Amino acid sequence: MRDHPHEGAAAPDEHPGADAVPGGVRPTGGSHPEIPEVWQGSATNRFQWLLAGIGAACLALGVELAVNSSWTSGLVPLVMAVVGCVAAGLLVLYGTLAFVRVAVRVDADCLEVRCGHMGVPRRRIPLDTVVDADFAPRVTPRHWGGWGYRWRPEQGTAVVVRRGEALVLRLGDGRTFTVTVDDAQGAVACVRERLRLRRPASAA
Repeated sequence: MRDHPHEGAAAPDEHPGADAVPGGVRPTGGSHPEIPEVWQGSATNRFQWLLAGIGAACLALGVELAVNSSWTSGLVPLVMAVVGCVAAGLLVLYGTLAFVRVAVRVDADCLEVRCGHMGVPRRRIPLDTVVDADFAPRVTPRHWGGWGYRWRPEQGTAVVVRRGEALVLRLGDGRTFTVTVDDAQGAVACVRERLRLRRPASAA
């Protein structure tokens, strides 16, 4: 009786390149496995805590004047001093604590920026409105007229919480959106890959 050495052996794969991942499902992150599905980054500025302390001191001074004041020069100057200290303290506190930290998130649909520990103010930019992304190695508050959420009519908007590297989005209206964030190059790579995947096959 003739032996059949191949009997019972597994048939060779007719399509060795097909479904080479577990379960036959390919990753949706694109052709670059190092690009995450969701990119997240942040940046902080510890110097802002010093300014927040100054704001808290102004607020405390206003409360102290309102509670323990022994002024005899009249009620109006006292009220003006209290209101001025409290208003200045609250303004400095919000302006610093809101921008002591910024968090950036990029997914398949949009880029989201949250400021401060409460996430306010917040900005969502749909990737449909983005043309491209660039890496800026050094952005300073001087470029935008100060810290925080800035707007310049000839440029666009920016969230600047510290000096250094930043992600720059070029928008469809010709303006830009800039945000200082650590590993800005990683954010640029992620945005560009998302934009490439969103382009129609005919435009590739």
